[in-house]
Amino acid sequence: MDKNAKVETSDDVVSRSVGGEAVLLNLSSGTYFGLNEVGSAIWELLDKQSLNLAGICDQIEEEFDVTRDQLESDVAALVEKLLENDLLITSSDA
Repeated sequence: MDKNAKVETSDDVVSRSVGGEAVLLNLSSGTYFGLNEVGSAIWELLDKQSLNLAGICDQIEEEFDVTRDQLESDVAALVEKLLENDLLITSSDA
């Protein structure tokens, strides 16, 4: 994934927060996905606006006790996984 590409939630996905975590369901594919607290925070951000990887990290860096390098790595891995499962889309696809 291009680090500068902006991503956002797919219109085909519904989500619910349960105990600080998020549950996602792609209504078109039936794909179900669970997110931990950090993933849930990322999902909430992207549900409101399109952001690139740096923008996501900038927004949540203060909330979690993690180094910037680790955060960037974890965010990139999660975003890639969500894109692969059609839960996120790149803004140009919107």
